[in-house]
Amino acid sequence: MGKTERVLKILNDKQLDGLFLIKRANVNYISRFSDEAAYVLISNKGKFLITDGRFFELAQKECEDFEIINLQKISGGLLGAIKKICNENSIKRLGFEKEWTSYSMFEGMQNVLKDVELVPTSGIIEELRYVKDNEEIELLREAGRITDFAFEEVIKHIKAGMTENEVAAKLEYIIKMNGGDGVGFETILISGKKTSLPHGKPDNKVIEEGEFVTLDFGALYKGYTSDMTKTIVVGKPSERQVEIYNVVKEAQQAGLDTIKDGITAKVPDDAVREIVKDYIEYYYPGIGHGVGRDLHEPPFISNSASRTIKKNCVITMEPGLYIPDWGGVRIEDSILVTETGYERLTKSTKDLICL
Repeated sequence: MGKTERVLKILNDKQLDGLFLIKRANVNYISRFSDEAAYVLISNKGKFLITDGRFFELAQKECEDFEIINLQKISGGLLGAIKKICNENSIKRLGFEKEWTSYSMFEGMQNVLKDVELVPTSGIIEELRYVKDNEEIELLREAGRITDFAFEEVIKHIKAGMTENEVAAKLEYIIKMNGGDGVGFETILISGKKTSLPHGKPDNKVIEEGEFVTLDFGALYKGYTSDMTKTIVVGKPSERQVEIYNVVKEAQQAGLDTIKDGITAKVPDDAVREIVKDYIEYYYPGIGHGVGRDLHEPPFISNSASRTIKKNCVITMEPGLYIPDWGGVRIEDSILVTETGYERLTKSTKDLICL
């Protein structure tokens, strides 16, 4: 059953005549449209992609099985387009994405769709995206391959005296020059004491001899992002650095060893916590997440998680220890869940690299 057929079945079960999509990742997933400023409306009578003149030609090429609505040729803009589609396709109950629809947009729809019942929905497309199909898996494999290549290349250039921004720029350049469409999210590239910040940002700080450098990044490939984190040392590591690194490395492997079809998303966190129990004050909860068209998507791995991890989910495993005013270590890979285990989609070494 294709994506559209699965959506229509859900709409039928919910007694909806149509579904209006506004979240970019969901629009792209259903339509294959690769850019922004587009919306999708699906009904039993047709599939419509609404965009403006800047993207009309691209939409025609990429979305051949959709009717493309050019906003420049519709009276009333986006709301006018929705009204026209509803009128012409007998849509009386229209679902909309409640988490992604602004209140002003909802008010506008209420004002123009006088004869249409607006029904808030949640997670319809996200549920379809939860388990990846074969095409998505291949795209994520390629994103992982590019990510690995970029890491292996950029560490050839990292040395004391460079700034974090210089290394981040070099990394992103390598990705774009070797098959990537860019980065899937803002690169985290931090050094020294800043590595205690789980989501620190690169700046003009100079990387010094003996410091940790954390690289958290992912290549974007045809709408899908990889996600990998490596922590390395410039120069010779201290005993403390080696100790903390090895604890995190062991913890990540313990989490990975639990992965298989059918486990609860809490199970890997339990395994990781057992390894880091002597360092628990430096442990940051939330050690993994789904990845695909969004950087962060279900399932989320934590000690409170209750969802089931399924075969062909693509997730990350990223435990870390973050010690204020000293530094931190995070090790992360993107993996494909299999029936009995997992396949690493990012395959760079997990041994401590000392440059």
